[in-house]
Amino acid sequence: MHFYVDESGHTGANLFDGNQPTLYYGVLSSKLNVDAIAEPSLKEMRKAVGVDRLHAHVLRNDGLVKILPSLVKLQRQLDFKFDLYRVVKPDHAVICFFDQVFDSGVNPAMTWTGYWTPLRYVALIKIAHLFDESLARTAWEARISLDSNTATVQLQEVCRTLVERLVRLPDSRSRELLGGVLTWAINNPAEIGYNVHDRASQLQILPNIIGFQSVMHGIAARIKAAGREAVKIVVDQQSQFNKAQKTLADFYASAREIEWATGPGMPVMDLKNIPKVPIVFCSSKESAGLELVDIQLWVFKRFIERKELAPELSSLIKPHLYRGRTDEISLSAIEKRWTEYFRKIPELHEMSAAHVATSAEVLRRDEERRILAVRADRHAALAKLPSAAQ
Repeated sequence: MHFYVDESGHTGANLFDGNQPTLYYGVLSSKLNVDAIAEPSLKEMRKAVGVDRLHAHVLRNDGLVKILPSLVKLQRQLDFKFDLYRVVKPDHAVICFFDQVFDSGVNPAMTWTGYWTPLRYVALIKIAHLFDESLARTAWEARISLDSNTATVQLQEVCRTLVERLVRLPDSRSRELLGGVLTWAINNPAEIGYNVHDRASQLQILPNIIGFQSVMHGIAARIKAAGREAVKIVVDQQSQFNKAQKTLADFYASAREIEWATGPGMPVMDLKNIPKVPIVFCSSKESAGLELVDIQLWVFKRFIERKELAPELSSLIKPHLYRGRTDEISLSAIEKRWTEYFRKIPELHEMSAAHVATSAEVLRRDEERRILAVRADRHAALAKLPSAAQ
């Protein structure tokens, strides 16, 4: 299998650019060597529109329509598939905050069952509803800050604001649990380890690398479905993220034999089909496959965002609507996916008495541990106050 990867909507660490709210990755896959086979056809297309390379943002609707018959013919010849992966950047800031502050491994005020089971997504969505853009910006600035003192002040500010907004949640259990977690983070910011400490770590948490994780899993799924190995993976060359992309791809390849179970009811990260072949970076000047990805990605992006798109160009979309893969990292996607999951859970009276009893005992022990942690934190905070205040 041959894979060609390009991205669009890149704004780096700025997650709140209203012109580019979503990062896109497009992946073109084929059993054929697209670079070799497509080059003669693309050479004729370039000549037809008077350009050295085919870039959709230059050709736009009119230019693409001129070469559309040749593009459709080439698509059929190569029988390629096109997959799309998205990261909604403002949502990524909130998700990052939740993963750092509510991780029960560092914050004992969070229950184990509330973080390492699908219940984490219930807590995430509840917290997310308390954020506005300004608060999400502050949380993100703290997350990527290299100055721990500044990040600590910002983290505490965000947590205090969220505590004040907990009254918006209708159920007392959510207010109690989430309030305890946020208060513990306010009192113990150093234990949270919220911000990054170097540029390399900062790159690893940007949407470009988070989205690239989806790309690698998508490539593995294509390899598994086709029953073939990857021969080549070509990624568009751009200096800022290529090193981090390679680091991620190499790590996944080295961990192919490890089954990453994350908790009861949670997805298991399967890396068995991650390709061993190292990814190659080059520009579209050197890869016909990257030229084609660029075109497909531009057309799909405009289609999704409901921007002006020539009706004729729908012929580039239709073949992939049902055989293409897509994934989105966003709060709405998480809410939709896990709402469906919870709807399928049997009612309490449909479960066996033994199952209910075992579950109740696990929850009881988890809650006792949480309460002890919250009380200990409260006593420690009081001990730090002047005696008159106590």
